[in-house]
Amino acid sequence: ETGSEDIEILPNGLAFISSGLKYPGIKSFAPDKPGEIFLMDLNEDNPRAVELRISRGFDLASFNPHGISTYID
Repeated sequence: ETGSEDIEILPNGLAFISSGLKYPGIKSFAPDKPGEIFLMDLNEDNPRAVELRISRGFDLASFNPHGISTYID
């Protein structure tokens, strides 16, 4: 609903999407909603973004993702 800020696609077709960036001077459609990370499997016939659950103890209220990257070992 609020748009994505960045996307990282892994070689296996999984895509991680950051959403919910709030930046001074840029209109926010959901100013009280924390940021989110979504996962999308691009190998599916009808891929859809699924919100990932963030671990307890994380300060979700102030989560404001700007960009996303992955590390493959």
